[in-house]
Amino acid sequence: MTLQQQESNNNFKAFIWHAAFLALAANFMDIDTVIPAMLISVGGNSIHLGILTSIMVGGASFMQLFFSGILSNIPFKKKFLLAAINIRVLSLLGLSVLFHFSNSISANTVLLSIFVIILIFSFSGSFANVSYIDILGKTITKAKRKKFFSLKQFISSIGLLISAFGASYVLKQYVFPENYSATFIIAASLLFIASGGFYFLSEKTPSAKKRINLKDFFAQMPKEIKRNQNLKYYLIIINLLGIGVSLLPFVVLLAKDSGGISLESIGSFIIFRTLGMAIGSLSLFFMSKSFNYKTVLLFNVFLGSALPLIALALQDNSVFFPGIFLLAGIFVSTYKVAMNGILIEISNDENRTLYAGISGAGNIVTSIFPIIAGVLLASLGYNIVFGIISVLMFISIIFIRKLSC
Repeated sequence: MTLQQQESNNNFKAFIWHAAFLALAANFMDIDTVIPAMLISVGGNSIHLGILTSIMVGGASFMQLFFSGILSNIPFKKKFLLAAINIRVLSLLGLSVLFHFSNSISANTVLLSIFVIILIFSFSGSFANVSYIDILGKTITKAKRKKFFSLKQFISSIGLLISAFGASYVLKQYVFPENYSATFIIAASLLFIASGGFYFLSEKTPSAKKRINLKDFFAQMPKEIKRNQNLKYYLIIINLLGIGVSLLPFVVLLAKDSGGISLESIGSFIIFRTLGMAIGSLSLFFMSKSFNYKTVLLFNVFLGSALPLIALALQDNSVFFPGIFLLAGIFVSTYKVAMNGILIEISNDENRTLYAGISGAGNIVTSIFPIIAGVLLASLGYNIVFGIISVLMFISIIFIRKLSC
């Protein structure tokens, strides 16, 4: 069934509604700050944190591939998208209840409960993402996609800025453990509101024309990568250039090791990063009719590979050092717009679910990069490790130039 312009416009609004409220919820359930701090606050150690991070990053990526195999047989995925989001909402409510009663529960029980709930939360997110990508690709016309991705990223940047101040206020306003209980109930409420737009989605085009079992689905992956050169180059790019997305925690660590930073400075870093994301997103939004994804990625190469070198040069300069986070925000926002757009462009309605799974599981380097970088920093130091990161990101230019999209 041909997608009508009016349907596409309505779906466009539904996805933007979701993006806006998801951004408002983001910092209340952030996997890089709030959730790790939550674990540590109840007695979690570095081993616990490592396991939790592995679940949220590596485990979630693998499960996206697994869920792709299951969902590839299903032509209409709207109800599965809504079900996955509702499971995430219930998981956040579960965390809120857990912390509300945590003083009367043993520490080990609280820790175990956190792992179980976060496992459900992360895996349901992977399940939702597969459906999200597939539905997006077939419910918004190609002509509208660049505008959608740039507007989505811009709105998300503004929402993230608002939620950063909001989450910080709530965590400071209440004492432990009620601060985390309040934080997660707010996250659950905003995520539930975000899902509201999807109830009005019009999904009339089926995603697949034939059914395959899970074994055949996995067997398709190497064949598809070999057959489609664009997909192969895409995977190489996300594993090289995508390192830049994981760089910022080590930039913060560099600042600490080179002189120390206050809690107020960390807050300013978050604000600068969010402002950078807004600048990058707004720029692409106003250029949505003229830019192409390859040009944006080439810009990302030069900016991303320069970031580690700039960080090394400014590590002792407290005045200009926060500017690194502004540049990093621009990099992250424009990179996400380009890579999401390219994934949609190099796939079609029949194989988009497969490609979404391959993309999640194929992003191996970015998943394990924090562990590798942490080990290498201890033995080689910042100059060598940051230099290697810069070179790896710059190498991606070879494969970007080979992309056809």
